[in-house]
Amino acid sequence: MNIIAQEAHFRQRVVKYSNKKGVTEASRRYHVSRQAIYEWRARYDGTWKSLKEKSHRPHHHPNEHTAEEKEMILRRYPRYKDDMIMLWDSLRKSGYKRSYGSMLRVIKKWVKPETEKRRARKNKPYERAVYPGQKIQIDVKFVPSYCVADGRKYYQYTAVDECTRFCFREMYDEHSTYSSKDFLEKLFKAFPFPIREIQTDNGTEWTTALLVRDKQSKTMFEQVLEKNDIIYHRIRVATPRHNGKVERQHRTDEKRFYKKIRMYSLEDGRMQLVRYNKKSNNIPKVCLNFRTPNEVLQDHLFSARLRLSPNEKLQLVT
Repeated sequence: MNIIAQEAHFRQRVVKYSNKKGVTEASRRYHVSRQAIYEWRARYDGTWKSLKEKSHRPHHHPNEHTAEEKEMILRRYPRYKDDMIMLWDSLRKSGYKRSYGSMLRVIKKWVKPETEKRRARKNKPYERAVYPGQKIQIDVKFVPSYCVADGRKYYQYTAVDECTRFCFREMYDEHSTYSSKDFLEKLFKAFPFPIREIQTDNGTEWTTALLVRDKQSKTMFEQVLEKNDIIYHRIRVATPRHNGKVERQHRTDEKRFYKKIRMYSLEDGRMQLVRYNKKSNNIPKVCLNFRTPNEVLQDHLFSARLRLSPNEKLQLVT
């Protein structure tokens, strides 16, 4: 029995005693004011639950959202209803001063009151990357057919840096180890920092370790990694959550990019993807404490310059 139920049962005993001996006698016996006993008697309906303590939460708060702020959120919500961070960023640029969590509470109360709370998932401890390039997650996404005009199949190769969430994407019309090799070579030029480790799933576009017994057999993708002295890590079979950062980025790309474009060829899709690459790295992320990947990357690069010795700084300039 919790403390709220205990208090309600105590009030029930007081009320029953006051009905037999009177309010004054009950007040003396239980050391409760007469006014409180009269209030309890008025609320009592024969069950102890009617005497439970009511909420003391105020109906209004001096810092609650104003009517203008609520109207601003409700007006823009239909446009960004599938991407809350984009909604918050748009509101902030228009003068909205509230936090991201405060905006979500207003939306849950006024727009989606029927939303049920999900059970919190307990994830295993994960060692986060502490510097850019420490680990890069790579995966392939099938380009949705609804945005392709020529009816052909295309594939988006995506790389996400675990530390800064800096992303690079490229589009191909072939899902093979040759495309993986070409994407890896372009990735080296696109990322402004050296790469220490790369992580993928066990697809045949990356490796044939699960298909052949010869450990010396390497795909073109693995050969490039070995040539550049980069650690290659394969996740466990049938566990895409281990590559969760790039998987989550694919879902975001679906909402922000593919649902808003129409591509007519591979060259056209690549041109649009180049513009989206630049745009996406300037969009704030919740996991980065509402900062953009470019901002986090610049902080790491600036800190690295500060740790250089004077001779190293001179070599860097020359």
